[in-house]
Amino acid sequence: MTAISDPDYHALQGAWEQISLEDSGVLNPADAHSAPGALTTITGDRFEVLTVDGERLLAGRFFLDSTTLPKSITWIDAMGDDAGKALQASYRLEGDEFVFIAADEGMPRPRTFSTGPGQTMRTFVRRS
Repeated sequence: MTAISDPDYHALQGAWEQISLEDSGVLNPADAHSAPGALTTITGDRFEVLTVDGERLLAGRFFLDSTTLPKSITWIDAMGDDAGKALQASYRLEGDEFVFIAADEGMPRPRTFSTGPGQTMRTFVRRS
């Protein structure tokens, strides 16, 4: 469970723009959860992805643990095909860059930042 005292929890707060996507080894495939210029906003333990026109693409909550190696985060979407599923992921947070790699439901948490079947990696930069 996310500890509010975790420095990464506080560092993730705000708006992030996805700059790269890799899914099952394919770089920048078509994706229903992002669009050019879409922003992911993190507020508390909640996230929301909106297009530049304000259309909601995805929303949900997350739990993170920055003490694991690699650091771990679990996404729980509130809408779409993965609604209610706990998606195991690992992440890196370095300054204004945030990268996570998530596995499909029922798969183990990824340990490396390179995708295989059933894994998705997203790279974001902070937006003000």
